[in-house]
Amino acid sequence: MTKINNLIEKINGGDNPLFKELYGGDKAILKEQAARYASLMGDFSATFGADDVALFSSPGRTEIGGNHTDHNYGRVLAGAVNLDNIAVVAPNGTNTIRIKSAGYPEFQVELSDFVPNEDEFYTSTSLVKGIAAKMKENGYKIGGFDACIEGRVPKGSGLSSSASFEVLIGAIINELFNDGKMSAVENAIIGQWSENNYFGKPCGLMDQTACSVGGLITIDFKDPANPVVKEVDFDFVSTGYSLVITDVGGGHDDPASQAEYASLPTEMKSVAAEMGATVLRELTLEEIVKAIPELRKKGISDRAILRSYHFQGDNQRVVDQVAALEKNDFQAFLKMVVESGYSSYMYNQNIFDVVHKDEQVVSLALALSEMILKGSGAWRVHGGGFGGTIQAFVPQEKLGEYTKTLEHVYGEGTCHKLFIRTKGSVKLDL
Repeated sequence: MTKINNLIEKINGGDNPLFKELYGGDKAILKEQAARYASLMGDFSATFGADDVALFSSPGRTEIGGNHTDHNYGRVLAGAVNLDNIAVVAPNGTNTIRIKSAGYPEFQVELSDFVPNEDEFYTSTSLVKGIAAKMKENGYKIGGFDACIEGRVPKGSGLSSSASFEVLIGAIINELFNDGKMSAVENAIIGQWSENNYFGKPCGLMDQTACSVGGLITIDFKDPANPVVKEVDFDFVSTGYSLVITDVGGGHDDPASQAEYASLPTEMKSVAAEMGATVLRELTLEEIVKAIPELRKKGISDRAILRSYHFQGDNQRVVDQVAALEKNDFQAFLKMVVESGYSSYMYNQNIFDVVHKDEQVVSLALALSEMILKGSGAWRVHGGGFGGTIQAFVPQEKLGEYTKTLEHVYGEGTCHKLFIRTKGSVKLDL
């Protein structure tokens, strides 16, 4: 733990190597980030009355390759980004975790009751309780702490604000009570477990792993209990392209739309099951194509077959994208980003919700992106689809035109210029 005044001095208005690694070299942004931490430390002192604290940062993530592949044990390419959740933390010597998140009421988690409670589903309380329960089950020490948290990972942005929060809590408990001995991958697995079992939401492991590990990584989920994580050595900044995520809005929470979303993994797995497998990863494209006549006779829909076709293509494309980046062939990589986007549109069919077919915010954003970037950049749906966000790699000379055009349609501030940051969810050692 370090005194707040000493931490503010070490941050030095953002002019220090760690801040530049987390937030880039723009002096105005670094200064704003320094003020952000100082303000949160002030909130912590006013709320909990302590002056000895530790600082933590946990990034959001962007999916770069492998759209809807993880739930069928496929491969993904993902990166941690410079939008993050930060926390000011101190142990409190009790059996209670107390958390105040900016814009939300303070809540507490007692470390004596780990029974999952359906009344707490879809709450931060349930996530914290689940993470503490699983860490204790895995043999780690847990304890009470106070935390003030402030988030810059927009909810609904496809940048995984919930996964960022989960691995932030895991990192805090790991550092405060376990000397940091838990690995980043185990932190991710525990976060996913909590989201599945305490939060009430089934999800893959890509989001938590990318947020926890940091950098640009490829993950192979062939054995989902032991995912293979490999760092990809490539410097996106050196390409002169900006990674832009645009919040296009849309998406619906009504039962019909939720069923549309749920149909993706369900339909993929229905093809696998009809062919004697559990998930599509156990099959090849050739086997699926050979089985198409029989699948159709047995009532498997054409859409399910097309989604299986997409899975096989995007799963292999991740391997090819990684190879292109490792050979520094960025143009080949961009070509595959566009191919992945077309595959999502035509075969995976997660670009618009057929229940609300008149609302095609993602389709429109992709059309505008193609109009500006064709031949010089790349564009694709980002994340789950059916609304939310798109992703684009934009050359510097077109960045102004691109953001102006997209924000003309979707509103000022909807384009987020990002970069891949090297650190995952970490304690800041200034």
